[in-house]
Amino acid sequence: MSDTSPISADEAAALFGDLAGASVLLAISGGPDSTALLFLAARWRKKSKARLTAVTIDHGLRKAAKREAGAVARLSRKLGVPHRIVKWTGAKPKSGIQQAARKARYALLAAAAKKSGAAYIVTAHTLDDQAETVLMRMTRGSGIGGLGGMARKSLLDGFTLARPFLDVPKSRLIPTCQAGKLAYADDPSNIDPKFTRARLRPLMAVLAAEGLDARRLASLARRLRRADAAIEAVVERALAQWPADEGGTLISTAAFASLPAEVALRVLGRAVARHASEGPVELGKLEALFVGLLAAIQRPAKALFRRTLAGAVITQGKTGLRIET
Repeated sequence: MSDTSPISADEAAALFGDLAGASVLLAISGGPDSTALLFLAARWRKKSKARLTAVTIDHGLRKAAKREAGAVARLSRKLGVPHRIVKWTGAKPKSGIQQAARKARYALLAAAAKKSGAAYIVTAHTLDDQAETVLMRMTRGSGIGGLGGMARKSLLDGFTLARPFLDVPKSRLIPTCQAGKLAYADDPSNIDPKFTRARLRPLMAVLAAEGLDARRLASLARRLRRADAAIEAVVERALAQWPADEGGTLISTAAFASLPAEVALRVLGRAVARHASEGPVELGKLEALFVGLLAAIQRPAKALFRRTLAGAVITQGKTGLRIET
């Protein structure tokens, strides 16, 4: 099957197969990817006995958004899929608008899923989106977990977030819309250079010419997710030795120092997160703490090591490594 051919009904059935019989909320923006999602899911529903609801989030950031949401509503009616438009209301930030809009969008989708009784929230993220996500996280110096990109299924506020198109190139979804004679919207922010993703997008063709195309970036993400899962399993076993109590978490210095560096770093981060009171633990700050802690452990005769991170207090003393609020 070529990367420019429409997705067939049989292919769609395979992509949506694990959602059969479920109550599903489709996140439909009106762009080509989500329009194809709506069309294919509506056709698949007839044999799968799935219960579909489509939701469009109107972020209120563009004048055309209301019109685009209306177009999705009309297409949903034509396809026989119940549809709702949900607006992001309130003040909008002056900076970091895309990150804020993404956070608001997922919160609104979770609320809509709860209202409709859906078990799954389905988005139209594609292979290209996965590759761009990995590339963006590379530029930000993400760790193994971040470079693993998006998973086909993940948890979102008690719901399962599913991305059935994650291995499908965008170049197949536009022909799918064309084959179904479906109109779709083009979001101008996709090419607006003030946004990181839009600036990186033209680089994809350059990287592909050197062999680093979307499929290879997605393969990298899958391999890193496997490695991440293996490391996490070891971290969980290690942490089980040192449960938290009212006094904090006490970790054996000798056992901690014997752990592989990545495992020890994550154990430390998870223990700090248990007692943090100032938000999430930043990887860079955690790594700096880890380096200082290891140096202190190797110089036991020196002064007591004591630091704070994210509101948690980390102390290395005679009794071991203690993390507390």
